[in-house]
Amino acid sequence: MTDGIDLLVFGAHADDAEIGMGGTIAKHVQAGYRVAVCDLTRSEMSSNGTVERRQGEAEAASRVLGLTERSNLGLPDRGLFVSAEQIEAVAMEIRRLRPRAVFAPYHIDRHPDHVRCGQIVTEAVFNAKLRRYRPDREAVNVESVYYYYINDVAEPDLMVDVSECYDIKRKALLAYESQFESPVGREDAVWTPLNQGYLERVEARDRVLGMRRQVAFAEGFAAKLPPMPALLL
Repeated sequence: MTDGIDLLVFGAHADDAEIGMGGTIAKHVQAGYRVAVCDLTRSEMSSNGTVERRQGEAEAASRVLGLTERSNLGLPDRGLFVSAEQIEAVAMEIRRLRPRAVFAPYHIDRHPDHVRCGQIVTEAVFNAKLRRYRPDREAVNVESVYYYYINDVAEPDLMVDVSECYDIKRKALLAYESQFESPVGREDAVWTPLNQGYLERVEARDRVLGMRRQVAFAEGFAAKLPPMPALLL
C-alpha cells in the first residue's frame, strides 16, 4: 500500500488527461503534490500510432509532467461499458493509490469512451468507499471528484490558472506525435480531427477560460463535491 496520492486522474486513452488538465497536473506537481494518471485502455483502436508507440508517448509525457505514477488498466478501447467488472477494476485502482481527489472526463463529449470513462469512475469512487465491497481491500473515501473537459466545454464550476506552467502542458501534448502530427509524407498515418489543428483549438479554449479569470491560460472543471481548500484548485 502506498502513502496515498493527492490527485488521481483517469482517462480513457493516453493523452486525455494532458488535453483536459495538463496544466493543472503540472501546477500541482510543481507545488509538491503527488499526482498519478490511470489510462483505462491501450488505445488499440486509434487510427494513428500503435499500442507500443502510444505507450512510449505516454511515458514521455509522464516524464514531462513529473507524474508520481502512470498506470494502464488494459480495458478494451471502444469497449468501455458501465459494467460491474470495469467498475471494479477502477475501484481497485482507487483503493491501491488512495487519492484525496479524483478526476475524470466530463459526461458530455463527442467521444463515447470519454463519456463512459467518467461514468465508470463515478461509480467506482462510490464503490471504493463501501467497506463490504471487496472487503479484502481497505475502503477509500475520496474527498473530492472533478470532471475535466476534452472535446466539449460546459460552464465550469471552477477554473485553475495554469499560465505559469502552460509550456509544460504544450510539451506533454507534443509527446503524442502519432496523434497530433500532420500525416503528410507519412505512409502509416491518416487524417483525423486530432491532426488538423486540434492542439491549436485546445490552446484557444484555455485562452478563453483564462480571459474569464483575467489570466493568460486556465483549465475548467465541473465539481461533484466541494473543492478541497488544501489543494491549489
